Amino acid sequence: MADLATLKKLTSQIRRDIVRMVHACQSGHPGGSLGCTEFFVALYFEIMKHDKDFNMDGKGEDLFFLSNGHISPVWYSTLARAGYFDTKELATFRKLNTRLQGHPATHEHLPGIRVASGSLGQGLSVAIGAARTKKLNSDNRLVFVLMGDGEQQEGQVWEAAMYAAHNKIDNLIATIDYNGQQIDGPVDEVLSLLDLKAKWKAFGWEVIECNGNDLEEVTKALKHAKSLTGKGKPVMNLMRTEMGCGVDFMVGTHKWHGIAPNDEQLADALGQLEETVGDY
Repeated sequence: MADLATLKKLTSQIRRDIVRMVHACQSGHPGGSLGCTEFFVALYFEIMKHDKDFNMDGKGEDLFFLSNGHISPVWYSTLARAGYFDTKELATFRKLNTRLQGHPATHEHLPGIRVASGSLGQGLSVAIGAARTKKLNSDNRLVFVLMGDGEQQEGQVWEAAMYAAHNKIDNLIATIDYNGQQIDGPVDEVLSLLDLKAKWKAFGWEVIECNGNDLEEVTKALKHAKSLTGKGKPVMNLMRTEMGCGVDFMVGTHKWHGIAPNDEQLADALGQLEETVGDY
């Protein structure tokens, strides 16, 4: 466990990693990655019990699944900064035949990745399967999953939601990156989610809310979510974030969902983000 000041420095460094990775290959998804940085820092450095000496079965440790796999830059940086692999490997992002592909994959055995993801709508189902497995194995650790808000437009999400509540999958904590943006525009304009909190409650989940760009608040929310497990209901964390958080010209617009900064934009972004523990 690290103190808050140390975690904030790490958050800035991971944001630097994100913009540098996407710029280097001129491909990727910086907006959502920047918006979820506090969540990943809180999860991996404060909340989860996990082992950088990675094995696929994950027995006796908490598991995390990324459903919105396009925000792989923030996950790869977090894993590297947590010691799963050398930070120098971040320079290989999206390059041919490397382990750090645009969407997380398992065929190259990248430590920390247990399932290929990015086909939206599937991650919650995978997490439920892992959570059921832990129950069958009398493993009392938890399963975490992150989804996007635009992803809530996928029908499989709601099938999984019903299944989890019906079967009392209460060792599961799901989080939605609720930034109001998706690739084609604002979520409310593409296909409104209406009252998302009421929907998840109606589907039988325990629902909490937090500001995902406040490191202290998101950490407290995840700790609160853990306190709600084991009580017969799965837990949903509705996490409000700003797409592009940390870089002023990327904030709050879908335009930075999936494009890379040019040289001038990279310099501008890095000028806003302090290098704290060393660039890769």
